[in-house]
Amino acid sequence: MTEPGSAGSAVDAFAQLDHERTKRRGYPEAIYCTGKTPEQLGMIAAAVRDQPYVTLFTRANKEHAAAILAELPGAFHDQDAHLLAWPARIPDATGGLVVVLAAGTSDLPVAKEAQLTACYLGRPTELIVDVGVAGLHRVLGRLDVLRQARVVIVAAGMDGALPSVVAGLIAAPVVALPTSVGYGAAFDGLAALLAMLNACAPGVAVVNIDNGYGAGHLAAQIAAP
Repeated sequence: MTEPGSAGSAVDAFAQLDHERTKRRGYPEAIYCTGKTPEQLGMIAAAVRDQPYVTLFTRANKEHAAAILAELPGAFHDQDAHLLAWPARIPDATGGLVVVLAAGTSDLPVAKEAQLTACYLGRPTELIVDVGVAGLHRVLGRLDVLRQARVVIVAAGMDGALPSVVAGLIAAPVVALPTSVGYGAAFDGLAALLAMLNACAPGVAVVNIDNGYGAGHLAAQIAAP
């Protein structure tokens, strides 16, 4: 039981942490940082410090990260992916390979969020970057790796065409991850989302725009041992 005045009781005023999620579902708690204050995240970080299971902090800006690291100085932090993990040690990898493709360098932050999520959920991963449809030879040149995957995450913005291309080349399921990358008519990822939902190739599942965490989590479940 949490003692009065402790970090846990302070957190109870604005959040209910799911400490039993790992036991119940086999996957760790995740804290979505957007909309939370640095002070709130500092209290959450203090409340999970002694928990035996992994906690992920997603969509953390610099102020969020500073507050979390003040309480958990040994936490893993990837600034590009806006993700922190506590404890920092990645679990031993089990299950099938999760391959993450980033269509362009601009898609990399969301792709890395997906990859790191799958890593901390215990899957072996590989990240392949800048293989968009503007140069199809690039993705064709990585077919050896793609065909070893249990599941492939494809992060793409603009026309969102890459997941359908990849799904037509491999046997593994594809998790399509639309990103908010592109000029005005891309509508902050809506064009890519709709293109992926209308993918011609079968075996494509689609997550929400910029939802790297959701893509990584789904892929980790598909690739579970």
